[in-house]
Amino acid sequence: MKVVPLGAGQDVGRSCVLVTVGGKTIMFDCGMHMGYNDERRFPDFNYITTTGDFTSRIDAVVITHFHLDHCGALPHFTEQRGYHGPIYMTPPTKAICPILLEDYRKITVERKGETGFFTSQHIKDCMKKVVPLHLHETVWVDDELELRAYYAGHVLGAAMVYARCGNESVVYTGDYNMTPDRHLGAAWIEKVRPDVLITETTYGTTIRDSKRARERDFLEKVHNCVLRGGKVLIPCFALGRAQELCILIETYWERMGLTVPVYFSAGLTEKANRYYKLFINWTNQKIKESFVDRNPFDFKYIKPWNRDYVDLPGPMVLFATPGMLHIGTSLEVFKKWAPDERNMLIMPGYCVAGTVGAKVLSGMKVVDVDQYTKVNVNIDVQNLSFSAHADAKGIMELIRQASPRNVVLVHGEKSRMSYLKSKVMGEFGCPCYDPANGELLDIETNRDIKALMSDQLFQESWAKEQQRRQAESSDSAEPISQLPVRGVLLLGDDGKRLTRLLDPSEFDLDQVSEVTHSAKDNEMSIDSTDVKSEPVTVKNDAVEQAADTIVFSTRKVFDKSAVRKRMGLKDTDDVSEAVLKAIGELLALDPAQTVRNSKSADGSCTLSVGNSVKITAQPANDDSLPLLSLDWAWNEEELATNTLAIVNRVLG
Repeated sequence: MKVVPLGAGQDVGRSCVLVTVGGKTIMFDCGMHMGYNDERRFPDFNYITTTGDFTSRIDAVVITHFHLDHCGALPHFTEQRGYHGPIYMTPPTKAICPILLEDYRKITVERKGETGFFTSQHIKDCMKKVVPLHLHETVWVDDELELRAYYAGHVLGAAMVYARCGNESVVYTGDYNMTPDRHLGAAWIEKVRPDVLITETTYGTTIRDSKRARERDFLEKVHNCVLRGGKVLIPCFALGRAQELCILIETYWERMGLTVPVYFSAGLTEKANRYYKLFINWTNQKIKESFVDRNPFDFKYIKPWNRDYVDLPGPMVLFATPGMLHIGTSLEVFKKWAPDERNMLIMPGYCVAGTVGAKVLSGMKVVDVDQYTKVNVNIDVQNLSFSAHADAKGIMELIRQASPRNVVLVHGEKSRMSYLKSKVMGEFGCPCYDPANGELLDIETNRDIKALMSDQLFQESWAKEQQRRQAESSDSAEPISQLPVRGVLLLGDDGKRLTRLLDPSEFDLDQVSEVTHSAKDNEMSIDSTDVKSEPVTVKNDAVEQAADTIVFSTRKVFDKSAVRKRMGLKDTDDVSEAVLKAIGELLALDPAQTVRNSKSADGSCTLSVGNSVKITAQPANDDSLPLLSLDWAWNEEELATNTLAIVNRVLG
């Protein structure tokens, strides 16, 4: 399996991870980096191809949630770079994603005057390609690739995605939260045991204190600031933490009887509430139950923000978007309020490097907002983490739930990844990787081998197991669910030859000169049967040549009367000869095949195709059912399969 981050490799922002699973390529997320205002904000799509033919190289794009660092580059990739394949996301993400994209486009193009950015029509055309992905529903991209979504918490509609193709599987978490909050539940996934788990590590070295203590600290700081006449600015994204903190403030204002005005800046508030109502089943149980009586997102104390309020005297609280102080209302208000030491800035979430929010949190007292503007930071800066990301404890819990064979860390700072990487390898004993952007991981996956077991091997193994049970005086009435088998595994090539498991007596190894046995990987799973064997390691072509000469056979018994009636034969006609003749005529339709007929002294008729495929009609008396036997060598397995299909067609 191949994994390469085009974004979020040893970095936060611009999430985009390419995974090749079972020969199919999936792009997980297609985000933009909030710390850049040029081409660097988008993932490096040229890594995929420089010709622009993305559709033939990528089988599906999967978006885990609506945050712009996970979906912001999607219209650019589809409408400006030319990807026309399917896009999968949950219904809430599909509904909310275009609203946030359009809001960001307006700020970037109409306010900042950027050119060459995607347009409103691009967003609409992009969303037409979206296929809904519902929780726990298996969606087939094609005949081989399947996707399944699991609840991720984090924000409304966020999902972790399990993808499987053939014998390989991967889980991509996106952003998730293992702790339930006031309006969303905790992330959860089945023990799917993927070959690779790709997980975010935003807070990979952090173990948060109790949620109740954080909420109490937040409310005390807000209350103390407004009591001294200060203004509180809380940058947050319009959906997610905004609703969480608004519910908290609303409850506190109600309980304390406060009259200090509280505002929410985003014009998205009404739309946000509408979508929470529409997708109420994605919230936690408490919200669902209270929703019967009233909409918990219809706030009594929190009013819409007007830009004219920014210079009003007196205390106030403002929830302003976006959450990293890089553009929009939150940045405009910050520039006004930052010089006054009575005011307070509470940063409740993570800030990407390069944004004004990250600069302020680093302790800078003079911040370059843009190339023309510097701001003196006298405001009281508080970093209270209400981020809906899993902490180190939560990440370890998810790995424990999914039980992967390999772990890949993305969406985190390199220093945090290094610590978590050693912790994962130490606790779970599985390989763990933290690739940088553009670094290709080629991960070996253990493949289950499906093989056809010969009747002889199965019967002998079954008899030995029954004898063992009787000798040990075990409960013979208990069904045999696991059958130890010792045989010779012949690996096919998914076409010409099928993979088969034979009794050693069916394959004479004594005639082969240079053969060694290896105990490596001697545990195999073949269908539901546990098999223990010693695979053969070949040093020359002798074994393969001997294997090609092994002859397999199958028998077909048919109802003479039914076949006679269906073929319109007379009572005096020989049914077996008529069946062989019909099979021969169908085989002769392929000009590449030579069909030969013969009859032996005992009266049996034989139809030969290719070098080894033979269909023999055994002579039958009036008391026995007619019988057809099909024999073939291993190197003509494909021809035998096609011939057997024709036999079944003739016999009905």
